[in-house]
Amino acid sequence: MASVVRGVILVGHGGIPKGCPSELVSKLKRLEGQRRAAGTPMSAEERELDTRIRQWPRTPETDPYQSGLEAVAAQLRANLGEVLFAVAYNEFCAPTLEESVKELIKKGATHITVATTMFTPGGAHSEVEIPEILEQLRKQYPDIVLRYAWPFDMNLIAVMLATQVNQF
Repeated sequence: MASVVRGVILVGHGGIPKGCPSELVSKLKRLEGQRRAAGTPMSAEERELDTRIRQWPRTPETDPYQSGLEAVAAQLRANLGEVLFAVAYNEFCAPTLEESVKELIKKGATHITVATTMFTPGGAHSEVEIPEILEQLRKQYPDIVLRYAWPFDMNLIAVMLATQVNQF
């Protein structure tokens, strides 16, 4: 029997870095909207814009969201013990969930759990996009166990928020 090698991916939303031209983002969102409305695959133009924005140079000053997610990821990783670990972003920032899954598989992961920082129900990223991406990845990697740690227990979220609020 093959050994289990656990991997964990923390998925954040992703932010637009300061200095990235707003017209690039506007054009990307327009193309994305047209694609979703038509139900067609991503065009070469949309893919090029998406990649260009995701690869835009970043620092903690130009992308505080990325810096913040990386800080949360470091704390989460420290609390998980011996697992392979990666970060991914839904949009505007690299790596994508697909890229992070591929990276962990290359490192030997056989069981990957995906968690997101988007806690509340009703979000398209957490409720639609991540599950759709994982379904495609399951087809691509049938020997890999891919789990999604969703939905969150709203009581646990409320307890975490109450703990934070009570500090003030």
